[in-house]
Parts: sequence; C-alpha cells; structure tokens
Amino acid sequence: MRLVVKVGSNVLTKKDGTLDVARMSSLVGQIACVMGMGHEVILVSSGAVACGRSLIKTENKLDEVEQRQLFSAVGQVSLMSHYREFFSKHGIHTGQILTMKENFSTRREYLNQRHCMEVMLRCDVIPIINENDTVSVTELMFTDNDELSGMIASMMAADILIILSNIDGIYDGDPKMAGTKVIRRIEPGKDLSRYIQLGRSRFGRGGMLTKSSIAAKVAQEGIKVIIANGMKDRILPDLLEHPDKTVHTEFMPSENGVSSVKKWIAHSDGFAKGRVVINDRALAKLMEKKAVSLLMVGVTAVEGEFEEGDIISVVDAAGRSVAVGKAGYSNAQASALIGAHDVKPIIHYDYLYIL
Repeated sequence: MRLVVKVGSNVLTKKDGTLDVARMSSLVGQIACVMGMGHEVILVSSGAVACGRSLIKTENKLDEVEQRQLFSAVGQVSLMSHYREFFSKHGIHTGQILTMKENFSTRREYLNQRHCMEVMLRCDVIPIINENDTVSVTELMFTDNDELSGMIASMMAADILIILSNIDGIYDGDPKMAGTKVIRRIEPGKDLSRYIQLGRSRFGRGGMLTKSSIAAKVAQEGIKVIIANGMKDRILPDLLEHPDKTVHTEFMPSENGVSSVKKWIAHSDGFAKGRVVINDRALAKLMEKKAVSLLMVGVTAVEGEFEEGDIISVVDAAGRSVAVGKAGYSNAQASALIGAHDVKPIIHYDYLYIL
C-alpha cells in the first residue's frame, strides 16, 4: 500500500516548545518497520519551527510572522539533518520537498510535484514534505499540515492517510469526562459537528476541526483516513498489523472514487478566480450527484475575472459554496451567455466537483 503519514507539531514537540529528538527517532524506526513490510511511505512532517526554537535564541523583538520565518529557516536544515541521520541507520535515503499552497493552484505545478514524488518513491527515497514557512506568510498558507497532508494523499492516490496527533482520535464527547470513548469508524457523510472540539493544538496552527474536515474530504475521494496517537510506541505498525486492538478513529473511504483531475479540483476551491451563482433548479440537479454538467441556463450571475480553464466556485442563491470546477468560458463570455440554452456547459462534468 501507499501511505501518507502526517506527524503533527504536538507529537514532535516537548512541553517547552523545542524538538523531541527521541520521539522523532522512534517514529523513524516505526516508518522503517512499515516500509520493511513492503509499503510505500510519504512523510508530511511539522517540526521546523520547534527545531529552530531549540537552536537559536534572539534578543531582538520579533512578531509572530518574523519568528516563524526565522525559526523555520534555521530549523528546517536541522530537522532534515535529524531525519537523514535516523533514516540512514535503517538504510533509507531521504529527500526534502518544501511546498506552498499556491503550488497546487495550477495543474502544471500540481503534476510537477506529483512526478517528483513518484520518481523518489520509484528510487526508494522517502519524500519528507513540509510547508515552506519562510515564504508562506499570506492568506494562501495551508491551514496547517493536516490540510497539506490531505492534498498530498489525494495527489499521490494514497491508499491510507494517517494523521498522528497527541490524542487517540475523535471522541464522542469531552475527552476529559468519564465514559467518553473514541469513535472507531466514521462512515462517509456523517455529521461530526457535535463531537468536534474547536480549540487549536498547543503548537500547531490547526485543531481537530481541521483534521476532521480534511479527513472527511479525503475519505470522500476514496482514501481511508486514520487519526491516531503518535505519542504511543509502535502506533504505525500496530495500526497495520493489529487495527482492531489499536485505538484510533477511521474514516471509511467512499466507494465512489473520483478521477485524478477531480481530486486536484476538489482541493482547489481556495484558488478560485471567480464564481457563478446558480438557480434552485440547477442546484437540485447538482445535488442529485449524477453525471451532470453545469449549464449556462442555470446560471443567474457571474462574478470576478477569470479565463477559460481557471478554477471557479459555484454558489447558490444564498451565497453558499456548492461546487468548484474548471471554467469553460472567460467571465466576459459567461456573462454574455447567462440563461442561454444549447451552448456548451460553463463547467463540464469531468471538471466539476460537488462540495
């Protein structure tokens, strides 16, 4: 199987915010064990900022962005040095990929990244991926590495995405309350809003809300997603060898997988250049989840500036996002054809993803 393993900041970080090298070494050993079973592994790792914080002390007054830039620039070098040292003890070569959210915005860059990782895997090199925090300082940042890992799992057609956190999974209530249990299986489409704690993790940018949202989206694309406790010894081998005896939350994959192009589009809603507003009849057609294209006859308004081939959002009359896809027209062409019959779709079914 092909696995994407995401290791969060709270797994790799001590209470004082510095890197936990012993935990890192243990996780590398577990990944080596999994690879020894014959599985491919792609590692999405946080920890650069924590590593930098361990190495450098500054008397200069820095704001949050400046701290992240400084610590990640210094820490990423050391982080990869640790990974290289630990993996080399198992005879495994490592390669670094630093990426940004905007690198997923065009199909060309998306495919270039995928090709690079495919080459690395083919040559028995484990890709270690992190966001480039030295330059990702705008609103186009990933929510956190949970979002990045979901995009990587989708892009690389992984069999399983494993998100390692400092808790056992998603609970059916407040984890601090007696009798609360981990939800072991989550079927596609299940509403988890009543179970999710809204707080952020101690050192990461996201939280369980992000994890569950990403997990649900990736599972909808046909990839199994596991949320488990990365602080436990042998958690990775146990998840594969003894899943019934290992506490975790498992998002079951949808049986209706989507194409490679639609996987890219599914994670591209943040890059939309514009949007179209549709009427209730068009909305009802889309919600039937059948193989339908979005026709101009169902469009009531066109907003933003975009060209044919750009990613655009589809919203209903109330402004709620319902789909995302690749535009079949420019905004000027689409505006001139609002409500028209017998013309090509504004978004063809092959390039339309229902949110």
